[in-house]
Amino acid sequence: MSHAVSPLAPKSYPATPVVPGVRFATAEAGIKYKNRTDVLFALFDEGTRVAGVFTTSKCPSAPVDWCRANLAQGRARALVVNSGNANAFTGRRGVETVRITADIAAKAAGCAPAEVFLASTGVIGEPLDPRKFEGVLDETATRLAEGPYLDAAKAIMTTDTFPKVATRTATIGGVEVVLTGIAKGAGMIAPDMATMLSFLFTDAAIEADALQGLLSGAVVDSYNATTIDGDTSTSDTVLLFATGRAAERGQTPVTRADDPALAGFRTALDDLTLELAKWVAKDGEGARKFVEVRVEGAVSKASARRIALSIANSPLVKTACAGEDANWGRIVMAVGKAGEPAERDRLAIWFGDTRVAVEGERDPAYSEAVASAYMKRDHIVVKVEIGLGAASDTVYTCDLTKEYVAINGDYRS
Repeated sequence: MSHAVSPLAPKSYPATPVVPGVRFATAEAGIKYKNRTDVLFALFDEGTRVAGVFTTSKCPSAPVDWCRANLAQGRARALVVNSGNANAFTGRRGVETVRITADIAAKAAGCAPAEVFLASTGVIGEPLDPRKFEGVLDETATRLAEGPYLDAAKAIMTTDTFPKVATRTATIGGVEVVLTGIAKGAGMIAPDMATMLSFLFTDAAIEADALQGLLSGAVVDSYNATTIDGDTSTSDTVLLFATGRAAERGQTPVTRADDPALAGFRTALDDLTLELAKWVAKDGEGARKFVEVRVEGAVSKASARRIALSIANSPLVKTACAGEDANWGRIVMAVGKAGEPAERDRLAIWFGDTRVAVEGERDPAYSEAVASAYMKRDHIVVKVEIGLGAASDTVYTCDLTKEYVAINGDYRS
């Protein structure tokens, strides 16, 4: 079932530079969808390093287990991603499918199966037939190219209404490197180590341990600060591949995440993942509003995060946003139920630049007309001042509409 493109989708996409050492192609394997690509096959130059973060779900998919097992070696030569079937909660058959798929990809890539990384997204509990990949990956391998990344992003979509691509450049030791990423996600999105699927590619020469430190830090305030419905997927996977090709242009390989030479790259990676995370929130199933929840004056960042998530995940808050209702009482409710330090008479609440509540009651200057006019915007900022400390945090979400129910009621049909 197809759905209208989110009104929050990008109006255009920037030109995406190639990442030296990365080639890919997409294919139609007919896993679930008809007349659209559903497999991404990427090949990396020898010497490529990899880092990853994965779901903390206690029911992880077979591909997540496979990637975790192979991540320790820090090397990668190929990536296979399919949409339409998550290969999760599929028992021994799922494990066997992963093994066979890795073997097929390794043969096509000319590498060891342990150097193949896999990710699957889609329906949970349905067996994934590994024969879907037979022939497909061999044929796809004959069409590998350095772009376009928009095609790669389209192949991994499920209920997404638009592809998500972002790119940055940075300098390491005076040598410019490129960083490009794709992501998918529209439902079953909640922060928990990693959220949805995202694949990031760079030509920087960075060793695996340093790469892991960079990625683990980047997801905290981007993917893990994004929630659409409060539900953490069994398949959440974020992988960062570094081909090292920038060394050919004089970049000295970096071995430590805290190396000062990585300052610019770290900023670029943080910025890139945040952009992709915001696109995920803007493509929330049925979304019409992008909602930014800022919590300030909390006793700790962790406390601010939990309060922000309590607000962002509240169906009552999200439906108020959908209905363009400046119902700040629901924000009070969400703060109060978070279980974090808060005092009613110290609270202040803003919708945009309009303070609607202060010191435990409605703001004396409150104007229903002004607040209601603000709620008609497609980007809503909710700010809460706790008044107990100096810590702050921000979470990104969307509204909750009837379309979300329709999409998920029809998901398996």
